[in-house]
Amino acid sequence: MAADMLVKLYDLPDDWSWLAAQAEQGITIRKPIGPEKHLVLAWIREHFNEGWASEAEIAISNSPRTCFAAIKANKLVGFSCYDATALGMFGPIGVAESYRGQGIGKALLLAALLDMKLKGYQYAIIGLTNLYEFYNKAVGAVVIPDSFPGFWQTWVREN
Repeated sequence: MAADMLVKLYDLPDDWSWLAAQAEQGITIRKPIGPEKHLVLAWIREHFNEGWASEAEIAISNSPRTCFAAIKANKLVGFSCYDATALGMFGPIGVAESYRGQGIGKALLLAALLDMKLKGYQYAIIGLTNLYEFYNKAVGAVVIPDSFPGFWQTWVREN
């Protein structure tokens, strides 16, 4: 069953070496610029779903932006967001299937969480996930007991 997870941002090391590691693979991690908005949202709809595209639209429209993109050879290969579902929440995050297992997801996670830390957040909530092992190993996230349905209990869904 899915649950929310908690990350202590103050415990995250201020280590940005993952940016260089991604660059060595030809991948740039950065915030999308205005003219890319429609391309990013279309890619998320195609590879994931409309709900995640809606959240990413909010994150790209935030000022400053709270969305990150992973780009290789001028093509989007992944994204991550925060402050999209609710303030202080991380997610969604997604990497194209053919690019998984290369550290891109962890890089996108760290980009967002370290950005939150720089803004003064002490904690981040990873919303509605079942990827417990990934988040625990990557950033020490722990499951928040009884967090489902919690925030999600009045979530409007299609029938």
